[in-house]
Amino acid sequence: MVTTLYSTFAWSQKSNIQGIVKNSVTGETVPAVSVTIKGTNNGTYTNEKGLFRLSVSSIPATLVISSVGYETQEAIVNADDEKLVVSFIQTASQGQEVVVSATRVPTRILESPVSIERIGAKQIINSPASSYYDLALLLKGVDVTTSSLTFKTISTRGFNGSGSYRVNQIVDGMDNQAPALNFFVGNFVGLTELDVDNMELLPGASSALYGPGGMNGTVLINSKSPFKYQGFSVLAKQGITHVDKRQRPSVSPYYDYTFRFAKAFNNKFAFKLSGQYIKTDDWLADDTTNYQRSGSSGKIIPGNRMTDPNYDGVNVYGDETKVDIRPFMQGALLQNPSLQPILSQFLSDPQNVSRTGYHERDVIDPETKNIKISGALHYKLNSNLEAQLVGYWGTGNTIYTGNNRYVLKDIKIGQYKFELMHKNWFVRGYTTQENAGEAHTATFTSRIFNENWKSSYNPSNVPGSWYPQYTGAFITGAAGVFQQAFVAAKGQGKSDAEATAFAQGAVGNATPEFHKAARTFADKGRPMPGTSQFKEIFDEVRKVPLPNGGLFLEKSQLWMAEGQYNFSEKIKFAEIIIGGNYKKYILDSKGTLFIDTIKPIGITELGAYAQATKKLLSDRLTLSVSGRYDKNEDFKGHFTPRATALIKLAREHHLRVSYQTAYRFPGTQQKYIRLNAGDYTLLGGLPWVVDYMGHDKYPVVEVINNVPSTTPYVYKEFKPENVQSFEIGYKSLINKKILIDAYGYWGKYQNFLGRNVLLQPVTGAVYSTVVNSDTKVKTYGYGLGIDYMLPSNYVLFLNAYSDVITDVPAGFQAFFNTPKYRLNAGFSNSGLGKSKNFGFNVMLRWQDAFTWDGELANGPIESYTTLDAQVSYKIKKAKTMIKVGGTNIFNSYYKNAYGNPEIGGLYYVSVGYNLF
Repeated sequence: MVTTLYSTFAWSQKSNIQGIVKNSVTGETVPAVSVTIKGTNNGTYTNEKGLFRLSVSSIPATLVISSVGYETQEAIVNADDEKLVVSFIQTASQGQEVVVSATRVPTRILESPVSIERIGAKQIINSPASSYYDLALLLKGVDVTTSSLTFKTISTRGFNGSGSYRVNQIVDGMDNQAPALNFFVGNFVGLTELDVDNMELLPGASSALYGPGGMNGTVLINSKSPFKYQGFSVLAKQGITHVDKRQRPSVSPYYDYTFRFAKAFNNKFAFKLSGQYIKTDDWLADDTTNYQRSGSSGKIIPGNRMTDPNYDGVNVYGDETKVDIRPFMQGALLQNPSLQPILSQFLSDPQNVSRTGYHERDVIDPETKNIKISGALHYKLNSNLEAQLVGYWGTGNTIYTGNNRYVLKDIKIGQYKFELMHKNWFVRGYTTQENAGEAHTATFTSRIFNENWKSSYNPSNVPGSWYPQYTGAFITGAAGVFQQAFVAAKGQGKSDAEATAFAQGAVGNATPEFHKAARTFADKGRPMPGTSQFKEIFDEVRKVPLPNGGLFLEKSQLWMAEGQYNFSEKIKFAEIIIGGNYKKYILDSKGTLFIDTIKPIGITELGAYAQATKKLLSDRLTLSVSGRYDKNEDFKGHFTPRATALIKLAREHHLRVSYQTAYRFPGTQQKYIRLNAGDYTLLGGLPWVVDYMGHDKYPVVEVINNVPSTTPYVYKEFKPENVQSFEIGYKSLINKKILIDAYGYWGKYQNFLGRNVLLQPVTGAVYSTVVNSDTKVKTYGYGLGIDYMLPSNYVLFLNAYSDVITDVPAGFQAFFNTPKYRLNAGFSNSGLGKSKNFGFNVMLRWQDAFTWDGELANGPIESYTTLDAQVSYKIKKAKTMIKVGGTNIFNSYYKNAYGNPEIGGLYYVSVGYNLF
């Protein structure tokens, strides 16, 4: 209903229209509502107070008022300077949201030809999650790996890990990956919480439209337009973590402050500025389980530091240095042959001893923080064409789990874009600039720390070295027990041979005590965590570049240009889009991460895609065919097709069928990495690795299930990985209240990329290289989701899903890390009572137990259930929302990846202005 408050009849060249849009039920003003002149592209949006102003060329004119969740309405303006009050009628929005990622053109989510998930701004406002990024946890088909509170990785369809090569993340059209890592660092750089308009997630194969990396999904995060969302907004969130002091000695404060300011001028020029600051003490990885490593694989074994001299704790760093002390025993024996009866029993089998390590709490700064700043300038060149200049920059401390725990300290990532966006086409260019700051590896830094304090050994085996000291103390203890037992046996009248055998048995029984005493002696004066001595040595080591210290010298870049054209206005028989891109990586680590010791490594990729969509049978059948061709300079070109069919069974009931393919070129690290990971060296997969290992002179053999092969390893051609996927799904909306979405998929991977373990018997060196699987790895899965809009504004959702892998060859690390079954549920209301000021939201997540297959360690992940909740109150006149909430509110610690931190409860109070 539209009410005219004031009108003045006037004929003029330009007429001005003013108005206000209010919710028809609550009377609240409604911001970000589209107001356009019917039949044209001329329009504007209501501001944060629900007001709009629009110029029209002639009177009368018809306005079209629209927004998601409201009925589209029309209003006729008959007079110049007319002021309107629009009573906006709210309606159910289930299934009406518009998505772009499914087809690269706007499509109603109910009519998407492939599976898709979406999170909108309203869901973010009413969520109990501490970050909008965490809401992905509640989407079906999705897993999230937590390496740090500020580094979480979204993955789909089972291939889950800390950093995902198989999922694209695109923020405002920009590939969000860190160039050196070749995957996105969670939400470390990108949009602040107040600037997110929506987040779309496309599970499964998506390379046909989004290029390399879209093996298992694409995440699109879109920001709010400064034309549509104007004004000043602020969100202050204060909370606590570590409330039970289980990981940290005291309760840790949690800070999260965000602001956004946007302003438009005459609907021609607009700008926005946004910033966010997050800080707290991070969750702690503190698994001390004994782990036997074999390259990038391994297994859990019994023992601890007190019982196993070769102990290597999962999250204990520095104890990866291990030495067989028999050569030191043999050296002592040469100097003193009388030690023969004492040491003989130790010389036949390896006597491996590890250095004493440090726990994660000792070597990693507990403070995790993230500072994000973003801004944009928008200028409408005409009613159809808009220019944008955009920048995102992030810095802070976070932790990534790969083959080590990598401390990304003071890392900086910036993304900068210029784009021309037309209603039918776009062209954009952008760059990503990465600076690793003081990033270092906790494991290798701790090992070098031990060496700087006291070297393990040197060619002269001087007494001041750790292993000679250890061995000397061991021999001293063994000799004392031997002598004492020998004398006692002789006193009992036994012969020399009998007394020797008796004494040897006494030495064997007391061996654990010798090891304890030897370690205590060798560790005498060892720097203790928290002391000035410890900090001085550790800081010195972590600031020295690899391989002499733990520092990465890394300033890599990504440059990208791309464009797309939609021919829908020129070609009528089908909707056709074409697009293409040019991508350039420049890897610059000064040899600390890659083989770029002499000069940076440049990598070029080219890509092009096309899609045709046709509606048939009175729009009851929609067919689309798309395909993409990409060429990376290190590999042959690759073509990926996709075909979909959407069948309208009845009104708001759709069946979807799709055949999708995807691929990924091996990532920058998978091609060029050369990194000492502790007890083995991590290498890429290109042919240079053969020369680096010296395979021709000293052959290497493959290690399968910890057993070395008897035949030399044969290098095979390194190829891109690809997948063929078939999916069938059904989505329906019943009585505009119940949204049902179900899917099932089958996938077949060829040239599957993983890692192997290689041993060089002559030198004892261990390597891990990237290889392709000879067999075709298969996956399948299914999911079901139900969203139910109950009376009185209550909303209930439930989803469950499963992913399974088969045909993985023995000894091959597939990194398929997901439980077979997961379930999410939620119950909420964003407007309780007559005034609709109160709200609440409760979300539950459960997942089954499974075994994690990772580079740092393999091990069990227990099943867990978490509950997040919030209650809120709106002060509408002040446009303010107060929220009290928490995640994992019962503080039941869990971890979603082996070797990663255990996650406890986080509790907060937030105050937000201009959020709704």
